[in-house]
Amino acid sequence: MRPIQMVDLRQQYEHIRSEIDLAIREVLDSCAFINGKPVQEFAKHLSDYLSCQYTIPCANGTDALQIALMALGLQPGDEVITPSFTFIATTEVIALLRLKPVFVEVDPKTFCIDADEIEKAITEKTKAIIPVHLYGQSAEMEAIMEIARKHNLFVIEDNAQAIGCDYTFSNGVRQKTGTIGHIGCTSFFPSKNLGGYGDGGALFTNDEELARRIKMIVNHGQKERYYHEIVGCNSRLDTLQAAILDIKLKKLDDYIAARKKAADYYNTAFAGNKKINTPYTAPYTDHVFHQYTLILEDVNRSGLNKYLAEHQVPSMIYYPVPAHRQNMFASFGGGGYHLPVTDRLSERVISLPIHTELDEEQLSYITRKVLEYIN
Repeated sequence: MRPIQMVDLRQQYEHIRSEIDLAIREVLDSCAFINGKPVQEFAKHLSDYLSCQYTIPCANGTDALQIALMALGLQPGDEVITPSFTFIATTEVIALLRLKPVFVEVDPKTFCIDADEIEKAITEKTKAIIPVHLYGQSAEMEAIMEIARKHNLFVIEDNAQAIGCDYTFSNGVRQKTGTIGHIGCTSFFPSKNLGGYGDGGALFTNDEELARRIKMIVNHGQKERYYHEIVGCNSRLDTLQAAILDIKLKKLDDYIAARKKAADYYNTAFAGNKKINTPYTAPYTDHVFHQYTLILEDVNRSGLNKYLAEHQVPSMIYYPVPAHRQNMFASFGGGGYHLPVTDRLSERVISLPIHTELDEEQLSYITRKVLEYIN
């Protein structure tokens, strides 16, 4: 049996080595390392895949979130509603721009922001909502967009973990996550479903004016070289990464199918076990399984984590400390929040290996070891 990895990038690369090596060689031969032709080509192809008018690449997913907030023209003290149960980048950029993060509860089954809790947190200072499509499925975007329209709020989708996911509206219309709100953001960190071989990110929008502002912000606030209209930053996707991502984009649906197949194996193996809650998929969303995350009931999580490691099975806890309990948010009243669902999930979730290269022998071994410990 091959060694088990949380994400087996080596095996994935071996299957596309010839295409990747050729693309890298072409970039090296061109020496157009910044804003080379592959960057524009990848942005166009990703827009086509998502059925989105504008895709603006940037340096990483955290930058994408920061740039999105900058493009909306929010002012210090403005409030942004977001879940606490997420990777810290989602909330970190809010504080970085001197905005105020307002944490709300997540749905106990989907792990995504609870739309019913959003409206309760709205004040006269609220200006935006950042839903996170956590672990690979969508937040309840139809309800979120209705709330945003009612209260004249912006919506920035954190789509770093769910690129390729489909959301189905009540009228049957399907739309890719990241293209429903005013701005969508994603990351091309290597472990993502569409991952590069280094950092990278992108923003999506169907709003021409927002696209114009975002394009300026990622390039020092300039529309024309050396003429800076607004305060921006330096956040560009390297040509090498764009060339690699363009190849992997063509295979994204196949990658998602492989992840779903692995998830189905896990679901079958754990079915009926009262100590394991397997991932729930809401009826309005697809699930692309960036993570395969269990909720444990009456199980020593750290003990399971240690037992699996001793048997060469990696596992991860995403996320052991929610944002509202992080020291960095103490000055924003983080300790004053009462988010029992978030706290409960943080104490009970554990993620198993999920990637495109898992084979049945590995899946059988992983599930066997999990059940050995739990039973």
